Amino acid sequence: MFARSRTHRLRRFVLTGAVLAAAAGLAGPASAAHAAESADAAAATTGAHGTFSVHRDGRPAVVPFRTGRDGEALVTLTVAAPGVDWGKAGAESAVVQLFVDGRPAGDVVVFGATPTERGFALGALRKGRHELSIRFAADRSSPAGSVVHISRLRTRTIATGDREHAVAANAPVLYGRNIPGAPGGATGPFQNAVTDTPVLAWYQEAPAATAGNRVLTYTIVWSNEDGGTSTPALMARWGRTTDIEWAYRVEVDRRGRAVPGTAFFQSPNHGTTPFAGRYEDGHPLLQTCTLNNNLCDVVDDPMRFAPAAVERLADPTRTAREEMVDRHPWVYPVMVREMRREGRVVADPPADTTTLIADPTDYLYAVIRKTTSEPPAGAAGWNGVALGVRVKGDPTLYRSDRGRVDWSLQRDDPAATTVRLPHGTQASDIVEVVVIRTVAGVDPGGTITVHGINRAFLLGRDDRPGRAVPVHPESVTLTAAAPQAVLYRR
Repeated sequence: MFARSRTHRLRRFVLTGAVLAAAAGLAGPASAAHAAESADAAAATTGAHGTFSVHRDGRPAVVPFRTGRDGEALVTLTVAAPGVDWGKAGAESAVVQLFVDGRPAGDVVVFGATPTERGFALGALRKGRHELSIRFAADRSSPAGSVVHISRLRTRTIATGDREHAVAANAPVLYGRNIPGAPGGATGPFQNAVTDTPVLAWYQEAPAATAGNRVLTYTIVWSNEDGGTSTPALMARWGRTTDIEWAYRVEVDRRGRAVPGTAFFQSPNHGTTPFAGRYEDGHPLLQTCTLNNNLCDVVDDPMRFAPAAVERLADPTRTAREEMVDRHPWVYPVMVREMRREGRVVADPPADTTTLIADPTDYLYAVIRKTTSEPPAGAAGWNGVALGVRVKGDPTLYRSDRGRVDWSLQRDDPAATTVRLPHGTQASDIVEVVVIRTVAGVDPGGTITVHGINRAFLLGRDDRPGRAVPVHPESVTLTAAAPQAVLYRR
């Protein structure tokens, strides 16, 4: 399951509580109202958060806030950009930049007019008063973007000495990609404003060999990957077209300090490379430098991304990484609309395509938990699993692997997949879900125990997850003699 940081639940919030007063003719930056600091004041102002706007060619908004202790500051805010549409070329996004006490903190890529809550890291701050400046970045915004509305802005601080401080203090800062080859010819320093945008981050924690130390691993989600695994294979083998990659790993001691020589990042060709780049107050600086969103530790791009990485994937043996995105359903429309805009969606993709998929709303999205027996020594093949679905009035068994064994699920981590269904299928139309043992090469004779389906849903008209399909099976075991079992039937 996913666990929010204890600090996330208990740390006092700093909230802006009044409407920004900003007449267009006044000189200097606009200022939001001063915020309450105590938890009691925060509770008292619930529902009265400030709403303000930043405009193209306009002044930045300045939000004063206070940190009660030294620590790592975070901000949550809701953003909306009228006229912007991530699915439309030339209108993809509006970008605002965050500055803390005059220094850059990060870019916020706003994908449309629907108000969306986002969370970002602001870096290490000392106790006291600070200013968060928010500026419309015309140089990296699409022409259709002219204003960004901001509401429900609140800050918090994870204090030095808190156990979770190490998580926030060692999280990577990611710089933008600026290489050729992206769909639509997106190049230059602002490429990530229109494609493969970093949208989420989280961490995992594991004990280190040294007693009391911890290994922290940070994962980034990009809206898509322009290179690497083909789009239909992504849907079959990974259950999404977002790109999810571990980015940075480091060991920390009992006091939360990084242990020298233990920092690694995911380098090109999915390498694991010692980090030798620059740090900013303990945060490693990395840059997306390949079309499949691997990283380099030399940075030279002006776009800067610092999504808050304080949510934790607590048990990766039971929860798929893709389920983190389920906690942030706004990511699904971003994923879907990028696919449509880049021409990867057609009504009926050919069976042999390596680039095209049907509309993402035509798929069942599921996560399977399974265990495969160890193959005998020298086995020439492997056993995997595919998911099959039948809908009412149709005898066809629709399979996640589309009949290609290399698109079935081999890994035993909780694994996400999708099953393409006839256009217009609703969750209520599904009458049977089965699991199928597959064989690649010479059958090694393995057994596969399917422990459960973590979740199953279709996307709704708004491109967000819809009503769940109630697949709650008992464990089933698949063998060469009994390669298929029913998980759900109605």
